Amino acid sequence: MNRKLISEISLFFIVFVLFGFSPQSTDTISSEHPRKIVVFKERFDKEADQDALLNNSGAIKIKRLALINSMAVYLPSQAEEALKKREEILRIDEDLVLYATEKKSGEKPKSSQPPQELTWGIERIRADWAWPITEGSTIKVAILDTGIDLDHPDLQDNIKGNVNIIRPKKNGDDDNGHGTHVAGIVAAVDNEIGVIGTGPKISLYAVKVLDKKGIGYLSDLIDAIDWCLANNVQVINMSFGSPADNQSFHEAIIKAHQAGITQITSAGNNGENGGAIDFPAKYPETIAVSAIDQYGNFASFSSYGPEIDLTAPGEDIKSCYIHGSYEIMSGTSMSAPHVTGIAALILTSIPPFRYDLDGDGSWDPEEIRVKLKDSAENLLLPPFQQGAGLARADLAIY
Repeated sequence: MNRKLISEISLFFIVFVLFGFSPQSTDTISSEHPRKIVVFKERFDKEADQDALLNNSGAIKIKRLALINSMAVYLPSQAEEALKKREEILRIDEDLVLYATEKKSGEKPKSSQPPQELTWGIERIRADWAWPITEGSTIKVAILDTGIDLDHPDLQDNIKGNVNIIRPKKNGDDDNGHGTHVAGIVAAVDNEIGVIGTGPKISLYAVKVLDKKGIGYLSDLIDAIDWCLANNVQVINMSFGSPADNQSFHEAIIKAHQAGITQITSAGNNGENGGAIDFPAKYPETIAVSAIDQYGNFASFSSYGPEIDLTAPGEDIKSCYIHGSYEIMSGTSMSAPHVTGIAALILTSIPPFRYDLDGDGSWDPEEIRVKLKDSAENLLLPPFQQGAGLARADLAIY
C-alpha cells in the first residue's frame, strides 16, 4: 500500500473520531472514497475472510450484504484496482443512489384529525367494494421508504414491525413524510378520522432505507430486502427509483422474486423529461405502476414505456403525513401503493384457481401480476402509458 493511500485512510479515521461520522450515513466521505459494492465469488463466503481481504486492500467496510455475498465499502480508486486483480472477487458495482420523488400540494400539512373521508384514489380503484370480502387482514406489507410515522393515529394499529436499515440503533420512524404518505394509501385504518387505505387491516412494516431528504443507497435496499425475507414479508412497496442499473441491483430483486415476494414499484416521474422508467420498476420481476389523474387522464409527470404493467391514481392524493398530519401529494410514488394494497387483498381473498401457474395452491408474484392485469379496467390509453389498465380492487378479488 503506498504512502498516499495510507494518508487518505488515516485522514478518514481522524474525521471519523473528531466528527462522529457514521458509515451508515448517506453522506459520502469524498469523491476519492466513493461507495461501492464488492461482490465475492460463491466459494469465498466467510465474513472474516472477506473482512481481511478488504482491510488489506485499503477498503473501508460499511456493511455486509449477505443476500448477494458482498460488502458495501468506501473504496479509494487504488484499492479498487487492487481488488479487481484478486481471484476472490466476482465484480465491483456502484452503490447506486436511490430517490423518492413526489410533488407536495404546497399547503401546510393538517395536523388536526379531520372526519374520515374516502379519497378519490381509493374510490376510483373500487377498494371499498372489496372490503365486504376482505380488508387485507394478516398480510405482511413492507414499505421500503423513509420510514412510517409510528405514532400516527391513522396507522399505528396496523404497524406490526419496523427497522431502520440506515441507522440500525434507531427505529423506523419517518423523518421525511414520504413513507408515511405511501403507508396511508396502503393501509390507513378505518377509524372515523382522516383517510382510509386500500386494505384497512393490512399489517404494515416500516423499513427505513431512505434518509430525511428521501435519498438512499442500493446497499441499504439490498439489506432491506434481506430483512424482508427473514421476516416473511409477502408484499414490498418501493416508491423510489434510480436512473441507473447494475447487476447487484437486479440480483437482489431477483432473489426477492424467487422467494415469493411480490414487489410493486413506482414507474418514476420523468414524464416531462423523456419518460424514462426508473429502476427497479424497469426490471421484469417487479410490477411497474404509472399514474393517472382523477379524470382518467395520464398524469403528465408519469414515466412511461413498454415495462408498465398497470396504472393507478397518482395526482392530488390525500394521505397520512408525519406528526400525525395529512398531506396532498402527487407522483407515481402515490400510484404504486394503491396497487400494493390490491395485491394484499388478492392474497387474502380466493385461492389462485386458474392463476395457479405452478400448481402449488397459493399465489406467487407472477400469478398476482397476471391477476392484476386480467382484472384491470381499460382506460383506452396507449399500453405504454397504462399497461393493462387501471388496477381494480373489486375485480381483482374474484
